[in-house]
Amino acid sequence: MGVAIRAAGEADRELVVGLLDAAFQDDPVSAWVFPDAEHRRSTHPLLVAAFTDIVLAAGRIDVTEDGTACALWMSVPAGAQDQDEDGPAQLRAAVDPENARVELIGRLTADIHPAGRAHAYLWMIAAAPGRQGEGLGTALMASALDRCDREGLPAYLEASSARSRKLYERLGFELLGGPLDLPDGPRMWPMWRDPRG
Repeated sequence: MGVAIRAAGEADRELVVGLLDAAFQDDPVSAWVFPDAEHRRSTHPLLVAAFTDIVLAAGRIDVTEDGTACALWMSVPAGAQDQDEDGPAQLRAAVDPENARVELIGRLTADIHPAGRAHAYLWMIAAAPGRQGEGLGTALMASALDRCDREGLPAYLEASSARSRKLYERLGFELLGGPLDLPDGPRMWPMWRDPRG
């Protein structure tokens, strides 16, 4: 595809936060977590900044060389459970203390996260709004999935829209169990991909 991809570092933090915020402002799950659009505009950047900091510290962020797309990955060891029971509550306290949905989304996704096998977990992937549909997300995914295949590592994610679910299916992901229906909100699809080769 000709898309150059590199691992992001601390110097890329603001770039990554900006990409995630712009790409997910109108995402169905983000709109459910922050139903008021004005509040979402001011608070959503704090949430994606917290996610970025977590992954910079303990995972891997891939970014296109031109800075128009990124993907946040965490490595989950074999047998790992939700290791930080207080994580969702701490996130809520740091980002939006009055908003129970910030904590709830963390607990609900942790409840459906597969345990047992080591895997790579795609936390978020984003392309700048003006660059969506150009294959940047596919290039980021292909690079990471090639890494997974070389390492014999499965990959897991939760698709937050029907459109993204179709993309992940084209990349070899399959539904893992039933969907997650957020209370009075949208549906998320847990998806799994076994390594190839």
